[in-house]
Amino acid sequence: MKLSLKTSMDFLQATILGLVEGITEFLPISSTAHLILAEKWLGLASTEFVKTFTISIQLGAILSVIILYWQKITSDILIWKKVLTAWLPTAIIGFVLYQLIKSFLMDNLTIIAWALLLGGLILIIFEMINKNNRKLQGATDFTKISYSQAIIIGLAQVLAVVPGVSRSAATIVGGLLLGINRQTIVAFSFLLAVPTMLAATVYDIYQQGASLGGENIGAWLIGFIVSFIVATVAIKFLIRFVEKHTFMAFGIYRIILALLIFWWWL
Repeated sequence: MKLSLKTSMDFLQATILGLVEGITEFLPISSTAHLILAEKWLGLASTEFVKTFTISIQLGAILSVIILYWQKITSDILIWKKVLTAWLPTAIIGFVLYQLIKSFLMDNLTIIAWALLLGGLILIIFEMINKNNRKLQGATDFTKISYSQAIIIGLAQVLAVVPGVSRSAATIVGGLLLGINRQTIVAFSFLLAVPTMLAATVYDIYQQGASLGGENIGAWLIGFIVSFIVATVAIKFLIRFVEKHTFMAFGIYRIILALLIFWWWL
């Protein structure tokens, strides 16, 4: 389906994209894929501003994690040592592949659809195999995560440089495969998002920050504020959701969305 593309963004469009970012950032369904699809649905051209907007409004989601976990992240430096250890693989790969990611992967609906589809199948198969180990097991305990496990979780997160994979899905499933309980790996995934998204945002703003100036700054601020508010609610929702439910529903949703992409756009 071909749409008439707009080169500017109004406040309503910025609000919608902020909502999409806030809702999807921490759920295992790929916020990047949803933002790209939302941009196409809104008829926005893939300009440098739109690409940078998509990446940089993640700052709102980052702020929500920092506020919600402020007491925990300031009480023990060991937590951040493990978080930064997990972040290193993504930092290296993301820096090396920055141009490829932004110029090719970010606009490739075929890759996004396949990533959503395969990721959904993996979530469903994983939950079927682990049907006897689905609920949270005890309180959050980051001391249970070793440095070697942190590196493996970080390597799993590297897969999320491909739009559609989902950073949270990769890290959560990676942690569960290592035997880390759900409450701990979900919370660790939230914290790992801080350096991951912060680095990606800062580097992108350094590269393309000029595109956020002038008439675009108002739209960016709207997107940032909305993503912060909605991400705060989404984090609390996911924590409550996994107490009683599996990730099976997210897997089914990913498959349905992938099929819709194949049918509607491809």
